[in-house]
Amino acid sequence: MESMDAHTSDQDAPGGGHGSLINFDIAASTAARLAPAGPVLSGHEIGAAVANLRTMADRSVPYVHDITGLEAARDLRDSQVLIVDRASWAKANTQSFSVLMRAPMEKLAKKQAASLKPGSVAVGGAVTGAQLGSVLAFLSSKVLGQYDPFAALDLDPNSAGSGFPGGRLLLVAPNIVTVERELNVDPSDFRLWVCLHEQTHRVQFAAAPWLRHHMLTKIDQLSSLLMGNAENLTERLASAARSLTGKTSPGKALTGPDAGLSGGAGPHDGAPSRGGILDLLQDPAEKAALSHLTAIMSLLEGHANVVMDAVDASIVPTVRTIRQRFNARGKDRGAVEKFIRNLLGLDAKMRQYSDGARFVRAVVAKVGMEGFNRVWTSEDHLPTEQEIHQPELWVDRMGL
Repeated sequence: MESMDAHTSDQDAPGGGHGSLINFDIAASTAARLAPAGPVLSGHEIGAAVANLRTMADRSVPYVHDITGLEAARDLRDSQVLIVDRASWAKANTQSFSVLMRAPMEKLAKKQAASLKPGSVAVGGAVTGAQLGSVLAFLSSKVLGQYDPFAALDLDPNSAGSGFPGGRLLLVAPNIVTVERELNVDPSDFRLWVCLHEQTHRVQFAAAPWLRHHMLTKIDQLSSLLMGNAENLTERLASAARSLTGKTSPGKALTGPDAGLSGGAGPHDGAPSRGGILDLLQDPAEKAALSHLTAIMSLLEGHANVVMDAVDASIVPTVRTIRQRFNARGKDRGAVEKFIRNLLGLDAKMRQYSDGARFVRAVVAKVGMEGFNRVWTSEDHLPTEQEIHQPELWVDRMGL
């Protein structure tokens, strides 16, 4: 018997200069070293699981096309599907982070060039890299799949993935096997169900090729704002720590599902607290940038959830059982995991799934899937965070 984690798909190591504010080489090696071991399987079981996941990934695409009506699902040759283990997923994400953080880190480095010594930059970059790697190692056992549209922007032209400029879909095999065993559900059915969600993300970016660069610009904007306010980071981290223990200062909202509403979390009243690290944002420009990204993520995740929930027993025979058991997961998480999830804002991400799904269902019910699909035609057609919560505003703005 051997661990599935022994079988790692080849991923390009991220660039991570020792003079960088974040050493991504250290992040990658730390993540790979700390990623928890996956389920123990024989070589035959590993090969069968990988082959079956590839089959289900291929089988899911026509269903995504039928449900969404997006012609992009007919041709996805600009991106690739990789079946990975936990360490590979974590290492792949350090590469994505290096792309996302490159511009704001370069700006900060230039801004602080006079006051930063090369030695202190190297030490700080190593520490930050190790911290990022630790976070990714924790997350590596939680993620079933992920479509990564950004890593391709940094691929070496001679690398194995250079022929796929659109991005890559990562299916984390050990996590999928672990969950299907925990739920005691049919493996092939569960894998197809998961692939429906993840392949929908792949189709979204194929249908809206402008979306990747739009998101990258907004992430750069938000990161630059955060970097620009780095002098207040200690105070903000202390505030976040108090909120995680329920000891909030006046006017600060508790994080988590019992928090109620947070004053000013977005550009409109009534936006829910996003939780943990995301509640560090205090500057109005930061909040506006995050509000826009939150609306996009809610749209993408909600749309993918609507697709996976649209299938019936004719496509996934045991889908009703899978839904019931999957939705019941997580109620008995330990205290440490709950703390970490709160700190990272993972429960806030789960709200994106439900908020976005309600938006998609409401719009489709009013104007049909063809009317909803106008959202993929232009960045001006993306919903605002307020429109996510009030879909009729988006319908009116689109003239539908």
